[in-house]
Amino acid sequence: MAGRQRHRLLLENAEQLVLVCGRREPFLRRDGAHGLALLRAASLVVGLDGCIKAVGQADVIRNEFSEATFERIIDCSGKCVVPGLVDAHTHPVWAGDRVHEFAMKLAGASYMEIHQAGGGIHFTVEHTRKATEDELLATLQQRLGRMLRAGSTLVECKSGYGLDLDTELKMLRAIERARKSTAIGISSTYCGAHAVPKGKTATEATDDIINNHLPKLKELKLSGEMHVNNIDVFCEKGVFDLESTRRILQAGKDIGLQINFHGDELHPMKSAELGAELGARAISHLEEVSDEGIVAMARAKCAAVLLPTTAYMLRLKQPQARKMLEEGVIVALGSDFNPNAYCYSMPMVMHLACVNMKMSMNEALAAATINAAYALGKSDTHGSLEVGKQGDLLIINSSRWEHLIYQFGGHEALINYVIVKGKVIYENERCETMSSY
Repeated sequence: MAGRQRHRLLLENAEQLVLVCGRREPFLRRDGAHGLALLRAASLVVGLDGCIKAVGQADVIRNEFSEATFERIIDCSGKCVVPGLVDAHTHPVWAGDRVHEFAMKLAGASYMEIHQAGGGIHFTVEHTRKATEDELLATLQQRLGRMLRAGSTLVECKSGYGLDLDTELKMLRAIERARKSTAIGISSTYCGAHAVPKGKTATEATDDIINNHLPKLKELKLSGEMHVNNIDVFCEKGVFDLESTRRILQAGKDIGLQINFHGDELHPMKSAELGAELGARAISHLEEVSDEGIVAMARAKCAAVLLPTTAYMLRLKQPQARKMLEEGVIVALGSDFNPNAYCYSMPMVMHLACVNMKMSMNEALAAATINAAYALGKSDTHGSLEVGKQGDLLIINSSRWEHLIYQFGGHEALINYVIVKGKVIYENERCETMSSY
């Protein structure tokens, strides 16, 4: 019996309660991603500390907590509970949209053609440099709010539209302020090597990052002014080559940052092999990854963060998700939200992963929860509904959780509640009057 203790939240009688993991697995791969831990007619308790205290059959939980009191009780009869979604790759801090470039892409212009003509990243850099920190924070908070309402409770947030030290720090400060002022969880990534700044060579940009940017970041981290978790480089032909990427990533690792970078997107660069060698936590994109790179990533337990929205919007070939899954790579998903791939919705990302990358719905949910959390170094606290983990979860207005993926673009009528640390952050009242079928 739990006695007369007070708790934050009781979710009762869920039709399906999708734990994702049931044995504290840090990630799921191969057969583990095929079948997810799931309970029927189940309940869940979140304590006052925001962590899950109990998960189990509804009658067992009712008996164990019969004398306990709760700040809030939600009847989940006929509904499903799933972990809060984790978006493992976003670029949410910038000014100046690129809707005009979408028209250019539809007319046949490639990503690198737009980039070399002064558009793409450089267009956004120009506008982001002019924006104030407060302006960047305001738009970041709005974007994070939209991600939250679409079910994301933990989001990776990159800098990378400054390219000079002052603007990169301005972006990272906006991320730090958002971390403190919004409910959504944030993993912060320094991405000063997102492009080569105008007027510099790649070697000069690399030297500037290693000699100026990273020492300043180390200073701010040590003083507690800024919490940066990851380092990212765009390893690509015409941007940062393999050797420059190696130098920057190693320098970032040396000051305590996790390696989590863009690789093998537009051209085969042997990024996967490099990441495995350096002990990278994750590599994103991988549309052009080699067979050897896939094997190396599986052996190194380096997560592949696949971005189906990017391949879809840029008309690239799809990442080899099935081959990666079969070889034992830890496959995660991200929205790649940015001015070039404007998508906030992880349910839509999962749908695209299933349709275009041939992932199963179980594999997609694992990739958007426990494996995405692993890619950010947070699967010990996030990504599954297990005792001791943070109480981040969604209540779905459906008797089967798969509707969250099946209904393409339908999350606005499906996500009834978004809960972070056991507190209701978003309640969708339309779910009470609207059928989700």
